[in-house]
Amino acid sequence: MNERHFGPLLTKDGALFRLWAPAAKRVDVLLDKPHALSRGDDGWFTAEIPGVAAGARYKFRIDDEIDVPDPASAFQPDDVFGPSEVIDHDAFQWRAADWRGRPWHEAVVLEAHVGTFTSEGTYRAIIDRLDHLVECGITALELMPLADFAGTRNWGYDGVLWYAPDSAYGRPEDLKALIDAAHQRGLMVMLDVVYNHFGPEGNYLGRYAPDFFTDAHTPWGSAIDYRVEQVRDFAIGNAVHWLRDYRFDGLRLDAVNTIVEAGEIPILHDLSVAVGKLAAETGRHINMVLENSDNRASLLDATEDPPRGKYRGQWNDDYHHVWHVMLTGEAQGYYGDYQRSPPGDLARALASGYVYQGEVSTFWGGIPRGEPSGALSPTSFVNFLQNHDQIGNRAFGDRLESLADPRAIEAALAITLLAPMTPMLFMGEEWGSKAPFPFFCDFRGDLAHAVRKGRREEYAWAYAKYGDEVPDPLDQSTFQSAVLDWTERDREPGRTRLALVRSLLAMRRREIMPRLAGASFDDAQADDALLTAHWRMGDGRRLSLTANLGDREIPAPKDRPAGTLVWGSALGDNLPPWSVCWHIG
Repeated sequence: MNERHFGPLLTKDGALFRLWAPAAKRVDVLLDKPHALSRGDDGWFTAEIPGVAAGARYKFRIDDEIDVPDPASAFQPDDVFGPSEVIDHDAFQWRAADWRGRPWHEAVVLEAHVGTFTSEGTYRAIIDRLDHLVECGITALELMPLADFAGTRNWGYDGVLWYAPDSAYGRPEDLKALIDAAHQRGLMVMLDVVYNHFGPEGNYLGRYAPDFFTDAHTPWGSAIDYRVEQVRDFAIGNAVHWLRDYRFDGLRLDAVNTIVEAGEIPILHDLSVAVGKLAAETGRHINMVLENSDNRASLLDATEDPPRGKYRGQWNDDYHHVWHVMLTGEAQGYYGDYQRSPPGDLARALASGYVYQGEVSTFWGGIPRGEPSGALSPTSFVNFLQNHDQIGNRAFGDRLESLADPRAIEAALAITLLAPMTPMLFMGEEWGSKAPFPFFCDFRGDLAHAVRKGRREEYAWAYAKYGDEVPDPLDQSTFQSAVLDWTERDREPGRTRLALVRSLLAMRRREIMPRLAGASFDDAQADDALLTAHWRMGDGRRLSLTANLGDREIPAPKDRPAGTLVWGSALGDNLPPWSVCWHIG
């Protein structure tokens, strides 16, 4: 499989342009003038044009009717409707040339949105904050999607040109400089990618390559037809592109449960195999992670290195939902599935990964959801208390800090950041930021009106109660409200929360991380507010958790954990409210 099938290839004398356009009769590449491409029997149009160098801008003209950007454009300096730019990826001089990544069990992830992580909203500006991440104990920076989207602001899930990092944040060399600077500090950098749909504005594939799509639909548009060889190559080539040309250390695949699988070999398998080949050829640790509401444990294997069809881990929504119910008492939407026994559900997540491992889910249509997961490595589960979805898919985009008792949040952090599962924070969470993260975008015309209408229908209760106080996703001020205020971390209560998170992650680095390779689930129990859990670590020792997840003092358990206290206070006769103790024995 040759991912160079898509996008221009620089040659000794110029550039080879290629476009898969099976529905087109004629294709020209527009440079200084139109140059006709030759059509092959398989729908590929090709032409080698002499004298073309990096920096050249071009478009494709389809049947003398419409001019379009390259679907595999490496960069769009003038947004999705402008010309594509030829980029020479080999020209960048990497300083951390010997970087080979980090094994997955060392991952402590922080999810970030480039446009709101700093006031500048650029790749380069993040470099100045990398030392903060290292000092905090973060080992992996995960960027929300960068694929070129319409407008100047977007979460990133409306990308239409998958190979082009969005110009709102800088140029390709700026993104590479960020990744290079992170690697120099020992930080992995991961990227969120979207292979379940294309965005609603700026996608012309349906005009000249309708075979990209099926008649099926996802929640966001037409489903992509991965039975078609060229379509599979496009997605797999894109994954390899980010990992090879930008040296990302891994990818997080968005909502793979919405990928319509109709072929004999799932696209997820083929993609993992292709990435595994790259990892083997380069000697790099490449970590692939899924978001998958189906809870398919059979897709995961944190120990398969390099990947050969499986994925390191999955975002564990079950873990988040249980904690959210316990901390806020909310019961709407999917939180309704976690009302029967939230402490018991939390114990199950700590004991075996998912809460739903084949049980019937009311929210998901009254059907069984999930597969047994207790045999997996605990690191297969990316556990979090907040992320962009769980904050942003609220009417006001309000964070947990605005909804829950700080003592309860700190107890939840003490469990999440020290448990053997892979922990993840959302940007600013390390100091308890209250900056909202509401949904925002920058569409125009009818699409903008449709987005506003859709949000009003989805959050009708909020508009009925709060009216115009509900953030308008198209308004510049909604985007601006999400920009992190970094001064919060230097004053109370941010300073104290940051000290707590740093201390927890320092303890994880010293006591937990060295024992994670080969760790396994053991058991967990919940008795009202009392929570106990155990794991067998890779060195044969037992990690034990004892916690009081209530606001009243309770008796300590009769069976005391053996070993050395590594976090919390020595166990007495009673456990104070929201207290957490960790032992290794």
